[in-house]
Amino acid sequence: MAITIKDVEKLANVATFIISQLNADDTRISEKTKVRVRKAMQKLGYHPNFIKKV
Repeated sequence: MAITIKDVEKLANVATFIISQLNADDTRISEKTKVRVRKAMQKLGYHPNFIKKV
């Protein structure tokens, strides 16, 4: 089964929006939150899908 953004959301205890903003390199996300989310991504082996549908 593929790891989804929802899995990262649960493990890092943040909203999906925060993960999306982190992937977009939003500067409004605190460094503490970035570290927590990135650790969750690494632990789960999550890789964001940057392919946009047109």
